[in-house]
Amino acid sequence: MVHRLYLGIKDYMNNQESLQNEFVGPTTDIVPSKGWVSLRLREVWAYRELLYFLTWRDIKVRYKQTILGAAWAILQPFLTMVVFSLFFGELAGIEPGGEIPYPVFSYAGLVPWTFFVYGLSQSSNSLVGNAQLIKKVFFPRLVVPIASVLSGLIDFGLAFMVLIGMMLVYGISPSMNVLWLPLFLLLAFITALGVGLWLSALNVEYRDIRYMVPFLTQFWMFISPVVYPSSLIENELLRILYGLNPMVGVLDGFRWAILGTTGAPGPMVAVSAVVAVIILISGTFYFRRMERSFADVV
Repeated sequence: MVHRLYLGIKDYMNNQESLQNEFVGPTTDIVPSKGWVSLRLREVWAYRELLYFLTWRDIKVRYKQTILGAAWAILQPFLTMVVFSLFFGELAGIEPGGEIPYPVFSYAGLVPWTFFVYGLSQSSNSLVGNAQLIKKVFFPRLVVPIASVLSGLIDFGLAFMVLIGMMLVYGISPSMNVLWLPLFLLLAFITALGVGLWLSALNVEYRDIRYMVPFLTQFWMFISPVVYPSSLIENELLRILYGLNPMVGVLDGFRWAILGTTGAPGPMVAVSAVVAVIILISGTFYFRRMERSFADVV
């Protein structure tokens, strides 16, 4: 009797196991990755529609319920240019060189600089600002800071149109160098995204990063040729070391492409480009490494 009961229980357990395998199928254990992970850039491309919608959302949110709307994209660099022209151009007597008026010189630097600062500040706080989305939905987190930087292209385009208008007023016509302009805009995008990836990942863990960003951008501006030309540094070795600041290559290259203020980009711009690429690659790897804990910490 006991033996029959044992056989019945054994057959029942075998049947239950076979039914479970039939309906459930093989199981997969999901565990956090360890060490340095691959970049998995194909995931970003697969979620390109999400990237588009996040970019467009950031643009609409920025100017929602504002009086002037997109005019802020023009007023901010333009009014800054007026202040710089008064204090640095008139009072300090800084000469940009050549026949370029100081207002055009300073505004031509402020256009890419404003794009860089906006992309850096938005991307550094992008993960914390999208905490609810990150906690509930799976998608490659790289999409969030990339969308934050891309949303600044609208402001760049509006400010750039004002620069073209100023050049017409002062009788300045661009040369064929303007064909290089997209490359220097790409360099500004790479720099903003690379630094933004580092700061956004750190901001998830250390929330005081967002208080450090305004000070960082202010300090960075004065060590970049925004209000003064880099030609003030005459020593060639110092110029190359100065090029370790990636925004030096962006600003000098942008002015050369649109205004023809200096000679063709040399070693200093090449150094800036290499540093920008290194920052982007290292920032992407660090971002991917810390990505596993974003949903838990943010």
